[in-house]
Amino acid sequence: MEAANVSTMDDISAPSAPEERIRVNPAFSFWFGGLAAGAIWLAGAAITGLWADGSDIVEWSYTGHMAALQAGLGAVLLALALLGRLAAPASNRVRGAAAWLIALGVLLSAWEVITAKLALLPLPFFAPPQALLEAYLDDWPRLLECAWRSSLLLGTGYLVGAGLGFVTGIAIGWSKAAAYWGHPVLRLLGPLPPTAWLPIAFFLFPSSWSASIFLIALATAIPVTILTWSGVSSVPSAYYDVARTLGANQRFLVLKVAVPAALPHVFVGLFMGMSSSFVVLVVAEMLGVKAGLGWYLSWAQGWAAYSNMYAALLIMALLCSGLVTLLFSVRNRLLSWQKGMVRW
Repeated sequence: MEAANVSTMDDISAPSAPEERIRVNPAFSFWFGGLAAGAIWLAGAAITGLWADGSDIVEWSYTGHMAALQAGLGAVLLALALLGRLAAPASNRVRGAAAWLIALGVLLSAWEVITAKLALLPLPFFAPPQALLEAYLDDWPRLLECAWRSSLLLGTGYLVGAGLGFVTGIAIGWSKAAAYWGHPVLRLLGPLPPTAWLPIAFFLFPSSWSASIFLIALATAIPVTILTWSGVSSVPSAYYDVARTLGANQRFLVLKVAVPAALPHVFVGLFMGMSSSFVVLVVAEMLGVKAGLGWYLSWAQGWAAYSNMYAALLIMALLCSGLVTLLFSVRNRLLSWQKGMVRW
């Protein structure tokens, strides 16, 4: 009997033969998405560098630089794909973006063929990718200064508008007197685009800087006010009843009950205000200031430098995307207590 038990325990503890046969070395796990993306970017580099440009009017001087950039990115992706888990700390950061890397490589190659190689689109309205690279490499000091000026102007106006909208929304959602006076004003000013206030703003404020800040703050404050008011008004009354039962005063009800419960609505207003403020930023800089991405767009259009205009638009898109990502990070940190109740 004991021998039978020992035999049974040995059978359980010993690994089976099939399990031993399927063991693989994790260092040789290939990343097939990176392999495809690297091959596509290397093929795009070959198209850019080896295929002669088809335009007889313009000679693109940065074609070699563009081909080298594509080849470098393709080589990095191939290395990450072939090294497998040996390069896991680096490849894990980009594995989820394999489909996007493939799509961007295909689109960039198609853009290169249509514009620079076959010259199917009229110049100078449709510039090839190396024209944007030329704008970045030759005009980077001006672009950097304009991006800094726009960030400073946008940040100041956005913070002022978000703060005023947050306080005003809480007041309207909590106080009946504030709601009595605030509702008609919001219904009157809310539907109006902030750019409609351009003539009045530039007349009332002493400088174009202060007028632009006012317009950006207005574009941000209206959606933040409306969504904050909606969030405070929609807090269940049971929350207040429980807090009052525990001895909460008026200040506690506002700061510890109404505001945390309204934060999801507040962040929706902040996201809406971000997009509105970018529209106003471009319009305000086109009319009033002497530096900024909006000013740069106007300047590039005036000189028919459309490649510079596209370069500035790409910077604006990246700047807006970065600010939205930052806002998402702040929201996730402040609303971490909601992760078990709502879908992120």
